[in-house]
Amino acid sequence: MGSKRTDEFRQDAVPIALTSGFTRKQVASDLGVRLSTLNKWITAHRVTDVVSKEDLSLAQENERIRREVRILKEERDILKKATQFFAALKH
Repeated sequence: MGSKRTDEFRQDAVPIALTSGFTRKQVASDLGVRLSTLNKWITAHRVTDVVSKEDLSLAQENERIRREVRILKEERDILKKATQFFAALKH
């Protein structure tokens, strides 16, 4: 496939990016497009309501969950470091 993607390809890519649970970077890589290109498609489709309200809702929930997971991982890493620090003090 050349550098120009068909409208159908773009319209299929957007719901995948929004609802697959993978990061946009992963989806772009899997589809063989640049992340900036995929982001432009998503923005264009949201503006034209090509993405259903259900897909948009799923995308928003996925984003919320990703943020929450990132925060939880950061908190876990801080607790691991604190545990190691205090364990080292005991010795």
